[in-house]
Amino acid sequence: MTKRDYYEILGVSRDASEQELKSAYRKLALKYHPDRNPNDREAEEKFKEAAEAYSVLSDAQKRAAYDRFGHQGVQGGVAPDFDATTFADFADILGDFFGFGDVFGSARRRNRPQRGEDLRYDLEISFEDSLRGATVDIQVPRMETCSRCHGTGAEKEDGLTTCPTCRGRGEVIYQQSFLSIRRTCGQCNGRGQIIRRPCTQCRGEGVTRVERKLKVNIPAGVYDGAKLRLSEEGQPGYNGGPPGDLYVFLKVKEHPVFERKDNDLHCRIPINVAQAALGTEVDVLTPLDGPETIKVPEGTQPGHKIRLKGKGVPVLNGYGRGDLWVHLDVKVPTKLTREQRKIFEQLKETLPVDNEPEDKGFFNKVKDYFV
Repeated sequence: MTKRDYYEILGVSRDASEQELKSAYRKLALKYHPDRNPNDREAEEKFKEAAEAYSVLSDAQKRAAYDRFGHQGVQGGVAPDFDATTFADFADILGDFFGFGDVFGSARRRNRPQRGEDLRYDLEISFEDSLRGATVDIQVPRMETCSRCHGTGAEKEDGLTTCPTCRGRGEVIYQQSFLSIRRTCGQCNGRGQIIRRPCTQCRGEGVTRVERKLKVNIPAGVYDGAKLRLSEEGQPGYNGGPPGDLYVFLKVKEHPVFERKDNDLHCRIPINVAQAALGTEVDVLTPLDGPETIKVPEGTQPGHKIRLKGKGVPVLNGYGRGDLWVHLDVKVPTKLTREQRKIFEQLKETLPVDNEPEDKGFFNKVKDYFV
């Protein structure tokens, strides 16, 4: 009997991605699985056919051979009894529906060293510390491997015994239709051993809760929302695996004067109309370099900016600094004394309506337009 094309069986194109193959196989496997179609020989055959197609196309080397030579290129590459190799992704695809989450070697994976979970710590720092950098002490609550039992959860002498259900294998095997299913032992949870005498220090948990004091080095130029990684300062690993990492998320307090945009700083300095008209000098207290004197030019207009090069934020993990931009805010008085009013009255008589030196002034242009 001539075999059908594997791509046709799964209903995908020949350039289908791994995810498309997996999705197509999942639909067919759920549709034709023998548990859903008891005593249905045709459904069982279609289930086997889909599994065979997926086992070839999901393997890069087998797929390349099949694309070049067809079925003859993968003869012997598909196990006729559908063993664990054929169904390497079976637990991932059908586990949620049929409860096969521990199929094909999950117990072995449980007994392997596993990396611990990562931890998160939120740290608020001042605006100044974000610019110049700092070293901060933090207290991190976490679990650590028990120093008495070294993570086994049992007393050193006669604390552990072989699991009587799986006889130390960590898994049990049973028959599911035409498949041999391996599942993690429910009594020992895949460890192959059970605790007979729990550790008196951790009470069988294998870990103890501690408050760990750590130093966090904050580099100059960090921004709000940045995260720092402290390697292997997270939760302890399992079965001798390495600890996870600790991620410190930074929250930078707002500054009452300075605002940060990328590596530049911005601030607003108020001056009066006389200072704007005549020019003046203003002292600015920079956050990193102390006081700086800036010269306000004569005839300064509202919104004028003065740049202090290299007085901004240090480049994070790099060289150089941004700039400091001083925005001049010309304040017009809302209340005048008698003497001030008299001076402004005199100015009003002596100053032209339009004092622009270039081309025609705005008011002249308006007058010309409406005349």
